[in-house]
Amino acid sequence: MTEDEISNKVIGCGIYVHKALGPGLLESAYKECLFYKLVQSGLYVEKEKPMPLIFEDVRLDVGYRIDLLVENKLIIEIKSVEELTDVHLAQTLTYLKLGNFKLGLLMNFNVLRLKDGI
Repeated sequence: MTEDEISNKVIGCGIYVHKALGPGLLESAYKECLFYKLVQSGLYVEKEKPMPLIFEDVRLDVGYRIDLLVENKLIIEIKSVEELTDVHLAQTLTYLKLGNFKLGLLMNFNVLRLKDGI
């Protein structure tokens, strides 16, 4: 599957989870439910995937973790906040760069319609 095909499936599962739970829960609840739905849909998903930082050819395990990594191609950063900020976007872009990934989704579940939080 391409990154675009995976992202379409992920967004569909995200919308399903959001419709079932609604806004206002903790990020961890959305992460667990989305993880479950993605695995149920047949996708390979890693949760809390460690992301090391390579500095001057030294691998540094500094505690970065991708919320969900789907099919080793697409990162998902999940939030449940009043409003996404530049820091949230920067975090997602950093994970893309560190992992050499092409596509990531920043998903805020604390909205009335999930499409407004992607």
